[in-house]
Amino acid sequence: MENNVTNFNDVLKNSFLNNTMFGNLSATDILLGLLTAFMAGAFIYAIYKYTYKGVLYSPSFNMTLILMTMITSLVIMTISTNVVLSLGMVGALSIVRFRTAIKDPLDVVFMFWAITAGISSGAGLYLLTLLGALIVGGIVIALSKKKSIDTFYLLVIHYEEGAHDEVRRELQKINYTLKSKIIRRNTVEFTAEVRLKVDNTAFMNTLNDIEGVQDVSLVQYNGDYAV
Repeated sequence: MENNVTNFNDVLKNSFLNNTMFGNLSATDILLGLLTAFMAGAFIYAIYKYTYKGVLYSPSFNMTLILMTMITSLVIMTISTNVVLSLGMVGALSIVRFRTAIKDPLDVVFMFWAITAGISSGAGLYLLTLLGALIVGGIVIALSKKKSIDTFYLLVIHYEEGAHDEVRRELQKINYTLKSKIIRRNTVEFTAEVRLKVDNTAFMNTLNDIEGVQDVSLVQYNGDYAV
């Protein structure tokens, strides 16, 4: 009586024997997958550059989005060819550690978008990749055009102790929250969070004209860090 039980070793052996140069993928499938990934990555690149609202735009990070989309597509195509390669790829990726700090949460969204586009294109879902990119891109553009009425800033004032009362009277005219106050001998460093409408910075001239005030600085503030 023949034994028809198939074990894991048989699966691995068949995977090796049935493996061809490109596995189960044709050259056309590979080119279509990479082309779709490149088109989606280039679209993500353009959306990121168009909607970026920060101060220091990073071209290298934006270029990474295109490469990430194409590389992810290659990984998915590699995994889909046979079991052995998929197991090896999982083992290789498990030792990768990314230690670059991402300050803007929106950058994480774009990275995840690039990875998702690479997965769908590598799986042969070309229409889903391109259509999904168009829909998500349209939503990102629509949300980026919505401007808030007020903007948060950090107001930093250096003044002599004798000017404290007059500085305080001027600050009471605006909406502010004290963040820190440092006294060094006769000099005070006053830091506050203020909410202002666009270009409503005339109060800075008034503060700077107070006798005893050394300088007044205003820095845009996003809650966690200044930009």
